[in-house]
Amino acid sequence: MMRKLFLALALVATPALGASEMVMHRDPGCGCCMKWAAQVKAALGRSVKVVDNVNRAALQKRLGITSSLQSCHTAFIDGMAFEGHVPIADIKRVLAAKPKGVSGLAVGGMPLGSPGMEVPGQKPQAYIVYSFGSAGQKIYARH
Repeated sequence: MMRKLFLALALVATPALGASEMVMHRDPGCGCCMKWAAQVKAALGRSVKVVDNVNRAALQKRLGITSSLQSCHTAFIDGMAFEGHVPIADIKRVLAAKPKGVSGLAVGGMPLGSPGMEVPGQKPQAYIVYSFGSAGQKIYARH
């Protein structure tokens, strides 16, 4: 009986947990940030709070995001940080796994063809997604 009750509560609670708000700090007026946020919102079913932040450098420094990993926006989902145009599949994978020593993922710069940076008729650039946190900076995925 208790097991059935626990399973029922877990099933009811799961959608609420998955629907927590994403907060995205962006360089003011950046349009590609909004394209990325719209894709994350559609894929994860989360509302997005956008913060135009002229002092994102201080936020990036506090998070330990090195200059090579910096981009135009920093988002927070379920206590993890996502810098730049991180693909949704990588976001889902790291949120599900919550690897020890990883506080977030980053795509440095603004690679053409990454989520939010798609340009019709242009060949996507190859890029790397890095994990960062107390475990250091490591390659997480290649695209």
